[in-house]
Amino acid sequence: MKVIAFNGSPRKEGNTYQSLQRVGVELEKAGIEFEIVQIGNKTIRGCVACGMCAKNQDERCVIANDEVNEYVQKMKQADGILLGSPVHYSGIAGTMKCFLDRAFYVAGVNGGLLRHKVGASVVAVRRSGGVATFDGLNHYINYAEMILPGSNYWNVIHGTAPGEAAQDEEGQQILRVLGKNMAWIMRVLEAGKGRVEEPAQEGKVFMHFIRP
Repeated sequence: MKVIAFNGSPRKEGNTYQSLQRVGVELEKAGIEFEIVQIGNKTIRGCVACGMCAKNQDERCVIANDEVNEYVQKMKQADGILLGSPVHYSGIAGTMKCFLDRAFYVAGVNGGLLRHKVGASVVAVRRSGGVATFDGLNHYINYAEMILPGSNYWNVIHGTAPGEAAQDEEGQQILRVLGKNMAWIMRVLEAGKGRVEEPAQEGKVFMHFIRP
């Protein structure tokens, strides 16, 4: 089994990266392969709402001058996905948001590529906005019909300069517990394959609330 983690921070090895690593330690202890992909220092534009990924059904975004399509395939092949972001204006870092909008939409309209994978989020913050950012990341996981493990508090850790998050003892415990719970759920799902019937996927109902 494998978990792919996405680091939405422009700092390659800052507190977000180190927080993902803290979760990864527990996953690797359970025999789960772990990889971190750097997103926050890339040039990734947002979704242009063209709808071609749904029309073409080729598991690709038509914007082809960045790595998003490569990462969609990494997500498809993984058993678990971990999202990490710093807090920018009480929300997800911009480049990470652009990546998530496109990758999760491609996955969703191409047969639900992430459905029933295990997904979790972690947030590194200086002071405020951590829970709002955590909530925003989890929107993607819930939308994709993924399975979300919990911890003993919200997955937010505090620190400014790289390495300061290591001093947040409660935050370190939260990430440690998250890693253990994520690994356990992944093992349970693996053990249940072929034994417990998976619910059939329903076609998505789209509607709006404008009335004549």
